[in-house]
Amino acid sequence: MRENPVDRLAKQRQDDRNHEDCRFGVSDMETVCIDGSMGEGGGQILRTSLALSCITGRHLHIDNIRAARRKPGLARQHLSCVQAACEISRGRSEGAALGSQVLDFKPRCIRSGDFSFRIGSAGSASLVIQTVLPALFGADKPSTVTVTGGTHNPWAPPFDFLAETFLPAIATAGFGAKSRLVKHGFFPAGGGQITFAVQPCRQDPNQTIDLCEPPEVPEVQVRIYTAKLPTHIAHRQEKLLCQSGLRIRNFEHIDVTDSDGPGNCIMLRLCDSRRTTVFTAFGAKGKSSEKVVDEVARLASSFISSGAAVDRFLADQLLIYMAVSNSRLGGEKPAPARAGGTYTTNDLSTHLTTNIETIKKFLPVNFETEHQDRIYRVSCVPL
Repeated sequence: MRENPVDRLAKQRQDDRNHEDCRFGVSDMETVCIDGSMGEGGGQILRTSLALSCITGRHLHIDNIRAARRKPGLARQHLSCVQAACEISRGRSEGAALGSQVLDFKPRCIRSGDFSFRIGSAGSASLVIQTVLPALFGADKPSTVTVTGGTHNPWAPPFDFLAETFLPAIATAGFGAKSRLVKHGFFPAGGGQITFAVQPCRQDPNQTIDLCEPPEVPEVQVRIYTAKLPTHIAHRQEKLLCQSGLRIRNFEHIDVTDSDGPGNCIMLRLCDSRRTTVFTAFGAKGKSSEKVVDEVARLASSFISSGAAVDRFLADQLLIYMAVSNSRLGGEKPAPARAGGTYTTNDLSTHLTTNIETIKKFLPVNFETEHQDRIYRVSCVPL
């Protein structure tokens, strides 16, 4: 028998009431107003704001979206982030249109489920994951998230970084998720697909991110992707890497056969017994292999010589998990106040400092930074 629409609505309202306490210890439900032009003025402000709006239940008003970009306002991948946030929180939005620089977002409550989102371009699938993942750790049951779009995009973390660097890092604080690359999607064709299985977080209240020890002498492993391109490109890049001064342990060439379009990238994987740090540089039409190799080698060399534990890209993404780890997840009462974690990094980027300011708009935390030699120590402290 089909469910009566009135009964279904009543059931939904009761479900919402049952979840009124599924917040992260934040009682002030005033609208949070965010200036999207602050700091680096890019899409990270939007993604962090959406995630924290879902987590805290606070309404969001953001203007000047992506004001510092050549084409300001919402692009397709940012619209996908808004739509995804609405889906996982039963929320509503106003202003969600291509090019819009103003958005209002009103979440209701985080829900678990099997979610599927399609960007419809080569926009980054990983950035949609970045938006919904923090909130889904606070759902009452496991979730799966499938995103169709770009999996290897020069302006966003590639899938390999998420799987091998990011997920293991947040797992140290009890945030558990597994990832799978279903299909490669290189810029500009896109059409790739990734899937994440997310476990609700029930971490030990004393379990926080603590990544301060630099890597042991790391093995440098090379992974070269080519899709619909001649194999001599990979061979040339391998030869150039041998001349880069890095002590490379092994090479892996992956000739991608499931991509909708051509693509090339070099990944340097710095591996020790504790973790893997992935650095990436992308090939492009008119960009020489020398430039691609030099780009990725400089990133890796700078990190290795700094003595930091966390690279600049991971440093930015850990902040929200340090902040929300000050409260238990999944509708429990807030945990006793404690430090949300500490790490060392080799670069205090504007991405990072802007993300800090965004997080502080939503949560009662502060971030302390100390600079010594080539290392920055970043700590999250509850207020």
